[in-house]
Amino acid sequence: MNIYDIAKLAGVSIATVSRVVNGSDKVTEKTRQKVLSVMEERDYTPNVFARGLGLDSMKTIGILCPNIADVFMANAISILEKNLHQCGYDCILGCSGYAKEDREQHIKLLLAKRIDALILVGSTYAGRSDDREETDYLRETAAKIPVFMINGYVDGDNIYCSYCDDFRATYEVTNGFIREGRKRILFLCDSHSFSAKRKLAGYEAALRDAGYPVCEELKFFTRNDIHFARDMLLASEALEFDSVVATEDGLAIGALKYVLAKGLSVPKDLGVAGYNNSQLSVGCEPELTSVENHLEQMCTDTIECMLRVLQGETEVARKNEVRCEVIKRGTTGF
Repeated sequence: MNIYDIAKLAGVSIATVSRVVNGSDKVTEKTRQKVLSVMEERDYTPNVFARGLGLDSMKTIGILCPNIADVFMANAISILEKNLHQCGYDCILGCSGYAKEDREQHIKLLLAKRIDALILVGSTYAGRSDDREETDYLRETAAKIPVFMINGYVDGDNIYCSYCDDFRATYEVTNGFIREGRKRILFLCDSHSFSAKRKLAGYEAALRDAGYPVCEELKFFTRNDIHFARDMLLASEALEFDSVVATEDGLAIGALKYVLAKGLSVPKDLGVAGYNNSQLSVGCEPELTSVENHLEQMCTDTIECMLRVLQGETEVARKNEVRCEVIKRGTTGF
C-alpha cells in the first residue's frame, strides 16, 4: 500500500493525499477526513516522504527552461509553479539558454541548491541529433536526482518524459491542406529540436502518403519572431507556396503578415496553420488554426509522476505521450 493506492481508494489526487499527510490547510475538512479514513482502514502509515521527505529534503524542485520569454515555456512554468506550491513544494527557476555548455552549467547550479528533483521545460534538452553523447549530462544528473522533461524525450534511468504527439498532429494539418488541393505546402520552423524533428517527420509522411514530393526548398527555417519571419518570406521572392504549416504560432502570424503585405487573401490564396494554440492564435483576424498540445495536461502529469517517484514507487512509466488536437479556425479551409 502506498500514497498512490490511498489516492485511488479515496477518489482524490496524489497531491491531495500529500497535502493531508503534510498538514496543509488547503484541503477541506470533508476531504481530509475521507483520506484519513481510508488510511486508517488500510492501516497505512505515511513514510518519510509523506511526512516531509526526511532531513535531506529541501522540498524544493528545480525548473529549467531555455528562455522564459517564450510563451510556451512561460505558460508551462506558471502551471508547474502553481501545482508545486499546492503540493507543498518550493521551486527554483533557471533560464539556461540554448547552448549545451550553458545547459550543463545551470543544472550544476541547481544541484548545488540540494533540489529534490529537476524539471526541464522544452525539447531543447532532448538534443538536436540522435547522438547520445549530447544528452549524457542528463543521464549523469539522473543518477543523482529524478529528472522530468516536458515536450521532449531522453532515454535513461530515472528520466521521465511527457510530450505531445507532434508527428500525428502535423501529419493531420498537412493532410488537411492536401485534401483542399494545396500543392505547395511550406514547412515553417525555427529549430531542429526533438519536437521540431517530430513535426517535420509528420509533415514529410503526409506528403509521401499523398504521393507528393518532399521538396527541400519548402522547408523554411527562420527565427521565431513575427516580423523577422514575415520579412524573410518577403525576401524569398522565388519561393512559391500555397499553404503554411508552422511549428509555432508566432511563425504562423509572421506568415499572415506576409499575406497582408502581398495583398493576398486567407485562406483563399494561402492557408496557414500554427502550433501551441496560444493567445496569438485568437489575437489575429482571421483567427488562426492551431494545434492544441494540451500543455496543462503535460505539466499536471509531470507533477503527479514526480510525486510517485519521490514517494518511492518503482513502476512509474518513463514515457507519457499526450494526444494533440487541431483547433480549426479561419485561416484554413479544411
